Amino acid sequence: MRLGIVIPARDEAETLPLLLADLQCLRAPDVEIIVVDGGSRDATLARAEGLADQLLTSEAGRARQLAAGAACTHAATLVFLHADTRVSPAAARAIAALGASDGGWGFFRVRLCGNSWLLPVVACCMWWRSRISGIATGDQGLFVSRELFAVVGGYPAQPLMEDIEICRRLGAVMPGRAIDIELQGSGRRWDRDGALRTIVLMWWLRLRYFLGASPAALHRRYYRT
Repeated sequence: MRLGIVIPARDEAETLPLLLADLQCLRAPDVEIIVVDGGSRDATLARAEGLADQLLTSEAGRARQLAAGAACTHAATLVFLHADTRVSPAAARAIAALGASDGGWGFFRVRLCGNSWLLPVVACCMWWRSRISGIATGDQGLFVSRELFAVVGGYPAQPLMEDIEICRRLGAVMPGRAIDIELQGSGRRWDRDGALRTIVLMWWLRLRYFLGASPAALHRRYYRT
């Protein structure tokens, strides 16, 4: 298996089918699309029928779902996408090309779609922060060779900041590759909770994480809003 695309989902009946439709051009004998549901209360799994190669269930929690999906494919390259991501034809071609890469890991540029005028600024900051620091977020799509994924122990079993932590571990082994092709990410949290408030909250949580706060405590704070 050349390429395994793992998508964690929970209550994403509206967004997941759009992503899966974007990925249909990649369907091939050596490409697997794997959806891992974390206990949806809506029709997420039903609406993914026929659009993915594996539909799995696991305990809720993005890190658990990502780990479960990775464990169910033997693909040489793993690609992790959020369920509310959209993939353009150019991004799909870039993802397909990852299957021919010689290992390593990396991430994409993201364009956040929503109502706030701040979202393009947020996306630009995410891009330059990740290029400079080597720390990307799940919204940017992460890809990694199976061999390197095993070297760092896969996704850490923590309820929040799993993307930050795996990037730290991967970056300690080798630099990540920044692909300057956009994935479209959802700005719905920024729209719902207020763009400025969400920006401040996320930076505050990341700062606390880097200063040693537990992921469990940060998870409680994040989902309190």
